[in-house]
Amino acid sequence: MANVALREVRKTYAGGFEAIKGIDFEVGDGQFCVLVGPSGCGKSTLLRMVAGLETISGGEIDIGGRIVNAIEPADRDIAMVFQNYALYPHMSVYNNMAYGLRNRRMPEPEIDTRVQEAARILELGAMLERKPRQLSGGQRQRVAMGRAIVRQPKVFLFDEPLSNLDAKLRIAMRVEIRKLQRRLKTTSIYVTHDQLEAMTLADILVVMNGGTVEQIGNPLEIYQKPATTFVASFIGAPPMNLMPLRDAGGVRAPSGEGILGVRPEDLLISGDSPAGGLVLDLTVEAIERVGAETYVYGVRSQESGASTVSTSPGELPPGEVIVRVPGAIGPAIGERLRATAPREKLHLFRPDGRQRIDL
Repeated sequence: MANVALREVRKTYAGGFEAIKGIDFEVGDGQFCVLVGPSGCGKSTLLRMVAGLETISGGEIDIGGRIVNAIEPADRDIAMVFQNYALYPHMSVYNNMAYGLRNRRMPEPEIDTRVQEAARILELGAMLERKPRQLSGGQRQRVAMGRAIVRQPKVFLFDEPLSNLDAKLRIAMRVEIRKLQRRLKTTSIYVTHDQLEAMTLADILVVMNGGTVEQIGNPLEIYQKPATTFVASFIGAPPMNLMPLRDAGGVRAPSGEGILGVRPEDLLISGDSPAGGLVLDLTVEAIERVGAETYVYGVRSQESGASTVSTSPGELPPGEVIVRVPGAIGPAIGERLRATAPREKLHLFRPDGRQRIDL
């Protein structure tokens, strides 16, 4: 096992496009780190730089105390699991898993021991003689993971390994990957654009946007205290409600404005008005019932106000708000509701959205 440290890592392509803009973070020995962000944010490029599949334009990548900038991928002691499985179609499951070890001229008895152990861990023992075409998508992904496991690397790298699977299988495989990593205790870096996948897998979460890191921390910390409006809106489903606000609770941004945020689950449908909290009068426009929960989409009226202290009300312009309520609650389209949130559940950001302000 090993820690992985990135220090001021940059990637600039021909023509001057800067895909990675000076990224710093460290993954501790045995930790599971997830890189999450929208398509094109640079997360897969960063992973490929750690793997050695992309050259770096600046900075350092340190794996286990060794700077690997100029070291070939095969010599970095890492194993990578790809989105498309990358299995050899003409080879059996056994030979797919053994192929890399044979290329390293490992003795056959040692290869067999490693393949059989990986097959046992991944429940592939009955499939070792099958070809990839005879396997389901989930089974193929387990073979791809088995091929990584047999190498016994210092670091596992996962590049959106579940994106080709259906929703039910994704959930099952997500659980399998986390259980496997905890069992093997191998340092892992995992790339996904799925924020739910990121939240459930990560020990340390790295939220990326536009080639930079927006926030690093454990998933619950990032969910509860997003550093920017981008993080607030990207992490969480449904996303945080973000509303332009003037003079919110006496906290003045340079322009005299700010952005108020509140999670859908922190809004309560109630006639009570919490002292120093948020009060929104809404008209229901749409409803989504998802079983145990219902998402209510309402539009704020001009009269809605907000205040983080009782002496300083603010203004909220009209706009859409999402409220998450128990599934049994059934407001009707067009119904008028009052939604409230206590002061401690509110988030305030500066006008540019780049910095959170503690209330």
